[in-house]
Amino acid sequence: MTAVNATDASDVLSQYQLKQQNGGQGTSELGRNEFMELMLAQLKNQNPLEPQDNGEFISQLAQFSSLEEMQNLSGTVEDVVGQFRSSQALQASAMVGKTVLAPSQIGVLGADGEISGTVEVPASTGGLRLSIQGQNGERVRQIDMGSSPAGVTSFRWDGQDGNGNPLPPGAYRIVAEASYPDGPQQLGTMVSANVDSVSLGQGGSITLNLAGMGSIALSDVKQIN
Repeated sequence: MTAVNATDASDVLSQYQLKQQNGGQGTSELGRNEFMELMLAQLKNQNPLEPQDNGEFISQLAQFSSLEEMQNLSGTVEDVVGQFRSSQALQASAMVGKTVLAPSQIGVLGADGEISGTVEVPASTGGLRLSIQGQNGERVRQIDMGSSPAGVTSFRWDGQDGNGNPLPPGAYRIVAEASYPDGPQQLGTMVSANVDSVSLGQGGSITLNLAGMGSIALSDVKQIN
């Protein structure tokens, strides 16, 4: 006589498979209830003359305990992930209406009549200048900023052309160049922009939608005002 009655064990598995076919638990894995039913059926129908080895029984209990712990851990992790995403959504909503400093060559001239930002200077230069370009690529203003040490240098454009005339609101390109012995070098710029809205991705990633500048990842933001 075997350790498990084949008919009883088969009945348990058949009932489990029937539940899966009828849309029961929605998984092909053996659940803890089915695990216990099979183990109890094995104990009930074992050969009294050849009882189950204690070590084997303890091993089965350990498997059940491991299954229980994994299911509990899975539920705990899901709760933590849910709380984390809720916290991210709350933080993201607080970003709307704020001004951020983000890597871009495009600045939006708004009602305040200025565009501000920073230039990343890799090495000290005796000639740092900004070229402000319109939507058609034409240069509408050049600003000579003089010498600058290595590091981050701030800039501010008042929205006027070289003759002091105010220019219309809209998007303008900011091109920063530095003079070096081996020739001019174009530098990276960071531009201040208003956050119009925030998007929360499936993986918890946060995307900021900037006014007139498109979307950027929150991780790319260098400063929040």
